[in-house]
Parts: sequence; structure tokens; C-alpha cells
Amino acid sequence: MEEQMRKPMIAALIALFMTACVGAAIFAIGGAALLNKNGTTAANSPAQSAATVSLGTSQQSDQVAQLQALVSQYQDREKQYKQREQHLQDQLSQANAQIQSEQETLQQAQALVQALQERGIIRISNGRIFLNQ
Repeated sequence: MEEQMRKPMIAALIALFMTACVGAAIFAIGGAALLNKNGTTAANSPAQSAATVSLGTSQQSDQVAQLQALVSQYQDREKQYKQREQHLQDQLSQANAQIQSEQETLQQAQALVQALQERGIIRISNGRIFLNQ
């Protein structure tokens, strides 16, 4: 009977020893992690959140400044393009006015040639103009 009592006691002692070893290992790992200054903070920790917010705010203000600078550049380019477009529109209007004037002059010349032909003063043949007497 004594042997039957010793087996459970030995098993209990072995289990207690193993539990102590696992517990010691957990404490050793936890203590090393706690004392490690090169470690990183957990992603959801308050320290991590505060650093992220301060970095985020700084980065956001930098990004806002960059975007405002880009918007300003694009607005300047838009002004330049509008000025160029207005200049080209003015040139086009001047060219159209000149074409209109020259078309009127051409019509007047054609009307004059037609009138001179009808009165018999000139005769046009093969692209040549002859004066009648």
C-alpha cells in the first residue's frame, strides 16, 4: 500500500516542479521584456497612441502645407493659361477682322471688274485682261 501512495505523491511533486519551472520561465521572460529599453510599445498602448497623434498632427500639417503649395501653383498656372487664352482670343479676333476686311476688298474688286466687263471697257480671256477701245 505504501507503494500505491508514493506514486501519486511523486506525480504531484513532478507536476509541482514542472509548474514552478514554467512559472519561473514566464517571470524571467516578462521581467526581461519589462526591463528592455530597446523594445517597442504595444500598438494599443496609451504611449503609442500619444506618439502617433503627435506625429500624425505634425505630418498632417506638413501634408496640408504641401497641398496648399500645390493648389497655389495650380492656381498660378490656371491664371497664366487664362491670360494666354485671352491673348490668343484677341489675336484670333484681330485675324478674323482682317480677313473680313480683305474679303470686303476682294468683293469690291470683283464688283469693279464685273462692272468694267459689262460696260465693255475690259475683256478677260485665258486669265489675261485686255482693254477695249
